[in-house]
Amino acid sequence: MEKKKFSKLEILLIVLFCLVVAVACVLIGILATRETVSKSTQFFPNCPSVGTAERIDCIPDQVATKSLCTLRGCCWSPQSDTNVPWCFFSSNHGYKVDGGLRTTQEGFQATLTRLSSPSLFKNDINTVLLTAQYQTQNRFRFKITDPKTQRFEVPHEHVGPFSGPAASNLKYKVDVQQNPFGIKVTRASNGKVLFNTTIGPLLYAEQFLQLSIKLPSSNIYGVGEHVHKQYQHDVNWKTWPIFSRDTAPSGNMDNLYGVQTFFLCLEDNTGASFGVFLMNSNAMEFALQPAPAVTYRTIGGILDFYVFLGDTPEQVVQEYVKFIGLPALPSYWTLGFHLSQYDYGSLDEVKAVVERNREIGLPYDVQHTGINYMEARKDFTYDKVNFKDLPSFQTYMHDYGQKYIIILDAAISTEALADGSPYQAYERGQSKKVWVNESDGVTPLVGEVWPGRTVFPDFTNPDCTSWWVEECKIFYNQVPYDGIWIDMNEVANFVQGSSNGCEQNDLNYPPFTPRIVDRPLYSKTLCMDAVQKWGQQYDVHNLFGYSMTLSTQRAIETLFPGKRSFLLSRSTFAGSGKYAGHWLGDNAATWDHMKWAIPGMLEFGLFGIPYIGADICGFFEDVTEELCRRWMQVGAFYPFSRNHNTEKRVLQDPAAFGADSVLVKSSKHYLNIRYTLLPYLYTLFYKAHTQGDTVARPVLHEFYSDEATWSVDKQFLWGPGLLITPVLDPGVDIIRVYIPDAVWYDYDSGAKIWLRKQWTDMYLPADKMGLHLRGGYIFPFQQPATTTVASRKNPMGLIIALDDNNEAVGELFWDDGESTGTVNSKSYISYDFKVSNNVLQMNVTNNNYADPNNLTFEEIKILGLLQEPVSVTVLQNNDVQNSSHNITYNPVDKVALIEGLQLELGKSYSLRWTLGTSVNEKYNCHPGPNASKEKCEQLGCVWTEDPSSLRVPYCYYNGPDNAYSVADVKYTSSGVTANLTFNKSNLKAYGKSTLPISTLRLEVKYHNNHMLQFKIYDYANERYEVPVPLNVPKSPESTVKNRLYDVTVQNKPFGIQVRRRSTGTVIWDSQLPTFTFSDMFIQISTRLASQYLYGFGETEHTMFRRDMNWHTWGMFTRDQPPGYKMNSYGFQPFYMGLEEDGNAHGVLLLNSNAMDVTFQPTPALTYRTTGGILDFYMVLGPTPELVVQEYTALVGRPVMPPYWALGFQLCRYGYENDTEIAKLVEDMKAARIPYDVQYADIDYMERQLDFTLNPRFTGLPSLINKIQEEGMRFILILDPAISGNETNYPAFTRGLEKDVFIKWPNTNDIIYAKVWPDLPNVEVNNTLDWETQVELYRAYVAFPDFFRNSTTEWWMREITEVYTNPHNASKSLKFDGLWIDMNEPASFVNGAVGGCRNQQLNFPPYVPQLGSRSEGLIFKTLCMEGQHYLPDGSPVSHYNVHNLYGWAQTKPTLDALRNITKERGIVITRSTYPSSGKWSGHWLGDNTAAWNQLDKSIIGMMEFSLFGISYTGADICGFFGDSEYELCARWMELGAFYPYSRNHNGKGAKRQDPVAWNSTFEDISRKVLNIRYTLLPYLYTLMHEANAHGSTVIRPLLHEVL
Repeated sequence: MEKKKFSKLEILLIVLFCLVVAVACVLIGILATRETVSKSTQFFPNCPSVGTAERIDCIPDQVATKSLCTLRGCCWSPQSDTNVPWCFFSSNHGYKVDGGLRTTQEGFQATLTRLSSPSLFKNDINTVLLTAQYQTQNRFRFKITDPKTQRFEVPHEHVGPFSGPAASNLKYKVDVQQNPFGIKVTRASNGKVLFNTTIGPLLYAEQFLQLSIKLPSSNIYGVGEHVHKQYQHDVNWKTWPIFSRDTAPSGNMDNLYGVQTFFLCLEDNTGASFGVFLMNSNAMEFALQPAPAVTYRTIGGILDFYVFLGDTPEQVVQEYVKFIGLPALPSYWTLGFHLSQYDYGSLDEVKAVVERNREIGLPYDVQHTGINYMEARKDFTYDKVNFKDLPSFQTYMHDYGQKYIIILDAAISTEALADGSPYQAYERGQSKKVWVNESDGVTPLVGEVWPGRTVFPDFTNPDCTSWWVEECKIFYNQVPYDGIWIDMNEVANFVQGSSNGCEQNDLNYPPFTPRIVDRPLYSKTLCMDAVQKWGQQYDVHNLFGYSMTLSTQRAIETLFPGKRSFLLSRSTFAGSGKYAGHWLGDNAATWDHMKWAIPGMLEFGLFGIPYIGADICGFFEDVTEELCRRWMQVGAFYPFSRNHNTEKRVLQDPAAFGADSVLVKSSKHYLNIRYTLLPYLYTLFYKAHTQGDTVARPVLHEFYSDEATWSVDKQFLWGPGLLITPVLDPGVDIIRVYIPDAVWYDYDSGAKIWLRKQWTDMYLPADKMGLHLRGGYIFPFQQPATTTVASRKNPMGLIIALDDNNEAVGELFWDDGESTGTVNSKSYISYDFKVSNNVLQMNVTNNNYADPNNLTFEEIKILGLLQEPVSVTVLQNNDVQNSSHNITYNPVDKVALIEGLQLELGKSYSLRWTLGTSVNEKYNCHPGPNASKEKCEQLGCVWTEDPSSLRVPYCYYNGPDNAYSVADVKYTSSGVTANLTFNKSNLKAYGKSTLPISTLRLEVKYHNNHMLQFKIYDYANERYEVPVPLNVPKSPESTVKNRLYDVTVQNKPFGIQVRRRSTGTVIWDSQLPTFTFSDMFIQISTRLASQYLYGFGETEHTMFRRDMNWHTWGMFTRDQPPGYKMNSYGFQPFYMGLEEDGNAHGVLLLNSNAMDVTFQPTPALTYRTTGGILDFYMVLGPTPELVVQEYTALVGRPVMPPYWALGFQLCRYGYENDTEIAKLVEDMKAARIPYDVQYADIDYMERQLDFTLNPRFTGLPSLINKIQEEGMRFILILDPAISGNETNYPAFTRGLEKDVFIKWPNTNDIIYAKVWPDLPNVEVNNTLDWETQVELYRAYVAFPDFFRNSTTEWWMREITEVYTNPHNASKSLKFDGLWIDMNEPASFVNGAVGGCRNQQLNFPPYVPQLGSRSEGLIFKTLCMEGQHYLPDGSPVSHYNVHNLYGWAQTKPTLDALRNITKERGIVITRSTYPSSGKWSGHWLGDNTAAWNQLDKSIIGMMEFSLFGISYTGADICGFFGDSEYELCARWMELGAFYPYSRNHNGKGAKRQDPVAWNSTFEDISRKVLNIRYTLLPYLYTLMHEANAHGSTVIRPLLHEVL
């Protein structure tokens, strides 16, 4: 198509038109932007160089752009961190002081003039008035107002005008910066600036007011209502909106129900703190930044700030709360437990809940009903179908001592009742014009809430209050109730603003809207231009709940004259706590919501609303049993404790989970504790009511000097003294908790926990939470009941928790629990309690109330009392009173209980207790010989002679102190470390070698879940430690969750406590006076879990269980035949202890020095050792058999003997020749008696020299070969002593070459003693006495040092040459096993030929209670100064390793045996130490042919089963003496079931082998041994189980039937 052509005229007209349009657009743009452009072109921001943390946001309302920043006249500087404001204020925004400061009667005034700068939100006020008032020493107020126009100010019910005069002696100083204006508040005492607004400009427009405040620290707490996930504010650019709103709590930064503009700032660890409060009720936001600084932005009213100073956080709260109105004193019954549910379908359903919770015995005082009780959810009605009996429900509750609470909402239906009749509450309100009106001030604003179309009472209107009071009264006359719960009073509205919508104006759509939920101010509430008596909704919206609270309080005063009743409000404002409590709203059944409730409660404590709680178990969503159980635990300690949920959810009242459920048991336990402590809680509320104290208290309020507490918000306190530590996460029973720096006692047990000022893992199983009482406080209590009506009739008592100085204080407030005005009229009883110097003062400070129940204090519990109170004296007015009380004392937990007192409430008393030492608590202070009163008192101990108390020490410790204190305790997941310091002031009559070492180190290692180690040593000076390797992990493998034990390190005095986690049983408690650690005397005692203790050896015991009645047993290896209290061959410092509930544990002290142990009926055990260190290992079982298995896993599993070694064995010391042995073998074969092993004792040796063959036994090699061919085995004996008097004795010669013998220290001289080897070329006259024979005939012998590597090699060669004689093969003795004897080591002279050289080592300052104690340690053994060398070459004295001699010989012997024979073989050793069982069996030594040896052999074998030596037996028929026929027959019957079954007797006694008697004896032997052999597969399997798993073979009955 051809294009149209324009004429010239048309073209000209078009051009002109375009020019006109362009010019018009430019003119319109200029006109539209004239003011802004002209100003912006004239304004140049002065952008100071400030850190990003100090930038004050210039564009808080939207995303910042450079153009908008320029338009606002601010500074632009983009950052990588988008949290940091890119646009921030210049220094030439704000105001300046015009004309200086003007002094007034109250303080000063100043006129402030706005600096010329662009406006952010229009209508800036150019001139404002600053009014400052020095109201008190600790309170400063300044407000900024418009001097020309009256702006809205909060009409607070409690806070009135201040008319002066200004306070003096101010604790603060105020400075005003002139240009730009700023105000600074400084702490006068230290010059620290607390409150500094110069960080940013003052902005003051018609609908936007802002002030920023720089703070001295980031420890900022408060401002609400929100969900703060942590109590300490996050200052990393967080902005919190403040505007009362019906919205459920969530993890978002939403504004919730109430408005609280107060925050507290902790300045530093001195506790100095201050608070800031903005009295403003408009919508606002509170911004935090890391400077640290905060900014208040509000959209109306005035800026009216108050600054409160205190020396502690608690003082700041007191100052603030006194200012806004001290909290109400709640009725006593409101402190009981409450139940509620939104959707009870009927009153029958409510009653079913009440009944089932009564039936389980749940402490439970109050029942609530939600709006479902109403007809169609209309206030002041009830459902006459489903709740037809509601008028009698209060009586039903009262009959059981319970109360009934109704809910009322803040919206009144406009619709008629279900029967068509008028809804009178509405009609009466309509006639009185009591509703909130639309913007015209006349037309009621209509919205929609639960009943449908509603109007909203204007509670700021006195006529409305009168109407409300009357409606409450009318309904009360229909349906009696005990208190009122007001809800939906933010005010809530289910339509936006009103049914007619909201007008488009600056009130509903202000220039700046804080970051509130949904942004429009009228969202889910009323239009902001709605009118109330106090003003427009824009100004008074946040006061709706507050005004409703005031009106409802009037109703309560009318309904319950003279009674406090109950008032609970969802929406709050500053001062609401004067009349009402609060709950944290419609939370959800989630772990986070339970967790977040704690910061919420703590914040409302700051806000002066201490009666606070969260809906226990959650309001929304279905709760799990675990969550509800944990929530019931912590909820038992909410000041307001109520379980409440919404409609159509699972039932969550405790009884709904089943009467026998863990939840019910746990809930009852902790609610009973709550009810027990209600006098304490009530006293806290009294202190809140009278001086503004917090009730649920942040830990930092008490421990502000400890920076770790500043962020603790998963634990809280009741007042100063009860620490509450709940489990707040699913699936855990180990939680990380902080233990503040104080003495703490476990509530349930009363035991002190020895942790302080540190984080730790706390084990809290399903039914437990952490609950601890703080030392230094006295807690009044009352025996609990299921209601407070009942509990208030019960006896009272005191829990006294002593501090480090054994002191404590406390208070009690007691009135009738429900009347108003009792405080003002002093109609109450109050006490001050104080404990000091073992005296309790119960001083009545007010007594103007007579309790109708004639209450008495009947029980006093004292925690942390280190000694038993042996008497208690009750005094009144210094006169001793008759008192028939009882005293009990738990020495493990250090808890004294005084019961049966009759101390009348309202009277003053003193109680004085005398501490003493009961008989069972007497620990021997002079265990050495020749104790005397003089020696005892030199040691600082007490001497009391009581001949009637057999074995009770006359000399015992005076008090609990052991002179060691603890420092630097560090608990980790793998153990504990600490330093122990000796208190020099306790220096007594110590010798040099017994002077306590000044500083020790404690290490506790949690090796695995069932085993721990605790070790005490001198870390400054290396001491001998036992060189016995144990099977412990390279690094601890335990887990906090699965450990069977908890360990605490105790102080004053030092002690270690190990507690079985599952039962709480203390299985080790060494906090006793006996502990000392010196060079040559180490002593430690422990309390035991019961009287049932087994083990320790080797000593002959008359019963398997140790006799705890003051018996001391020495342990030191010695060639000592079994005898009462005689230390014998081995050294086994291990015991197994049973607990009262049948659980078992085992304890090993890895120490090899001479030792004794004392048992006393406390029950307690004292170890005393002469050197080394204390190195304990504990296994937790929990069964006796598991204890042995765990112990043998530590020391080594028992050796697996060859099958043949389970056969019957024969031996005799005194075979004349090999012919005698050969005949015995043939006779046994002929008698068909089962028989596997034959021995030769030292008779086969030439002159008892190891590795030789006696000429009388030249046929022994052939005999051995013969019996082996016939299926038998042969075992030879070897002694360790090597003769040094031979001219051609290779064993000695090669020993010299290899340097294997023990020598005198620092010389090359061998220590010679005498044992069995005879001198060469002598004829022994056996008729001479023993001592003479030793002197005349015994050779000098040397002792191999089996620790040396060279000795092992030498020993191997010598044994090899016995097995395969290199010089004469016919003399080879092809043994199958080796029996090593005399390896304690034994000596027939004491110490050495010629005597010993070191008196102190051989006769140390303390010689344990050994046999022949006066002979010292050298009796029948070597000198203690003998020098050994460990495999690494380090020297060690015999003093330290004497008890390891047999142990050191055993493994080289087994290694040699197996290397030579290439078979498993067996080694039998006489001397043992823990882990010997890995390599050998053991026999019980040189017993006697006596009847009492039979039962003792059983005891001995059971003990060695504990010690991990399964292959054990006794010499059947006895070693010493002639056995009798019947005795030997019975012993054969018993011995046939010894794991190691050997008939053995001594030289000179008549034969006792089975064929030495008669055919009947042979028949007896054959029969019983045939049974043994029949069961050998079973026995062999048992041996395998022992070898593989550590099970016992000889098993005590208690291992199976406990």
